[in-house]
Amino acid sequence: MIISIRPQAFSVISFDLDDCLYDNRPIIAQAEAAMQQFLLQHYPRSTQWQLSDWRQLKMSLLAEQPALKHDTSLARLILLQHGLIALGYSAEEAKKGAKAGLEHFRFYRSNFSVSKEVIVLLTLLKQHYRLIAISNGNVDYQRIGLGDIFEFALSPGNGLKQKPAKDMFVHAAQKLGTPLSSILHVGDSAKSDVDGARKAGCQAVWLNPGFGAKEYAKAHQQLAHITLSDIQLLKCLIN
Repeated sequence: MIISIRPQAFSVISFDLDDCLYDNRPIIAQAEAAMQQFLLQHYPRSTQWQLSDWRQLKMSLLAEQPALKHDTSLARLILLQHGLIALGYSAEEAKKGAKAGLEHFRFYRSNFSVSKEVIVLLTLLKQHYRLIAISNGNVDYQRIGLGDIFEFALSPGNGLKQKPAKDMFVHAAQKLGTPLSSILHVGDSAKSDVDGARKAGCQAVWLNPGFGAKEYAKAHQQLAHITLSDIQLLKCLIN
C-alpha cells in the first residue's frame, strides 16, 4: 500500500467493476464469441465479415456519433443494426436482429459470479461504509452476486457520460445525499477512475495492477490518495 495523499474522512466507497473486482477479459471474450455465434446461426450473411470489419464499422460510428461512447449498450445496438443492414438485411430485420444480438451479448456479459473472496471483503467493508458501484461497463451487478452488496450501481447512458467525466460521481453524491469529498472511489484505471474521481472532488484508490493483470500501469494526470496492488488490502481502511 502506498499513501500519496492522506485520505480525509469518508463514509462511502464506490467501486469500479470490470478489472477491479474481477478479471473482465475472458468474460468479454466469451460474450463476443457467443454473440458472433448467434449472428452466424440466425443471420448467415455475417460470415462475409471478419472481426476487423465490425471494429472498422464501430470506429466509423463513434467518429460520426461521439455521444455513443457514453452508452455502451446503445453503441452495440446501433453497431449491430448498421452492420446487418450493410450485410444486406432489411431495416426491419436489422432492427430485430440487433435487439436480439444485444440481449444475447448482455446475457453472457453477466454470466458469471464474483469470487467468494471478493464478496467476503465487500461484506466486511459494508459493515463500516456505504457501498456503491460506478462503472463504464454494462454488466448486471445483481446477476453477478453484488445485488446485496451495493446500494446501487451507475453506468453511462441516459444523459450520464462515462468516466473520467464527473457525471456519474456527481449523480451518485446526489442520490446518496452526501458531499463528493466523502466518497472514496476504487478502480483500476488511472485515467477513468483516478482522474475521474479526483476531478469530480472525490478521493481515489488506485488498484494497480488491475484484477488479473500482472504489469503495473503508469499514472495519468491526477495522483491517487492510495495505491494498492491487491484489492484485499482495502481491509486496512477499517479502523
